[in-house]
Amino acid sequence: MVQKRTHVFLPEGLLSDIDQLIGKGKRSAFLTEIVEREVRKQKLLRALDDAAGCWKTEDHPELEKGSAAFVKALRAGSDTRLPKDS
Repeated sequence: MVQKRTHVFLPEGLLSDIDQLIGKGKRSAFLTEIVEREVRKQKLLRALDDAAGCWKTEDHPELEKGSAAFVKALRAGSDTRLPKDS
């Protein structure tokens, strides 16, 4: 992965806490991990917001009584069972 240097301003107390917890030599790795996690979270939240309203109840009449009832009916209708592990 190509890395690029950047300047980030952090409150002195926060930087001190980071150094005490993980050590000065590990700042970049720690901050990278935290930022990557937050970026994934923000992307997921944005995707969920973008998808809001795309599920139409009228397109899925099989779920009229709820997904649990639908799954229960599927399981009850199955004639085959998987063998149990010994």
